[in-house]
Amino acid sequence: MQHEHIKASGHITILLIGPDGEVKERREVDNLIVTAGKNWLAQRMSGSPTLMSHMAMGTGAVAPALGDTALGAQAARVALDSQNTANNVTTYVATFPAGTGTGAITEAGIFNASSGGTMLNRATFAVVNKGASDSTIFTWSVTQN
Repeated sequence: MQHEHIKASGHITILLIGPDGEVKERREVDNLIVTAGKNWLAQRMSGSPTLMSHMAMGTGAVAPALGDTALGAQAARVALDSQNTANNVTTYVATFPAGTGTGAITEAGIFNASSGGTMLNRATFAVVNKGASDSTIFTWSVTQN
């Protein structure tokens, strides 16, 4: 008897960009695909759930847990700039422009709505201090292996 196990994992690249357009900081972190996100992935096989469309960032510091359905302390949510799938990797990109989500950012997640909705995944990381004139670009790769 053959057994196959499909696992999903995620990885984020975070760029903090100053008002001069120069990269001030670069971070790379792994994330947790939460239970609601795993259920969403399974439902996608039948084509039924709403596509992921937004990314949020926040200031919560509690480590991600499987039962999470929201960020700990959301600071901002924006529509995705892009999403594409190649091979077994889906890449989501979102930009938080100057003045959006300013502060000590420590968490992020992907959602299928502009508010509420289903959370696919969540990550926490060391503080990224986003000033009022800074922008951040999150590139999030979700791999099914």
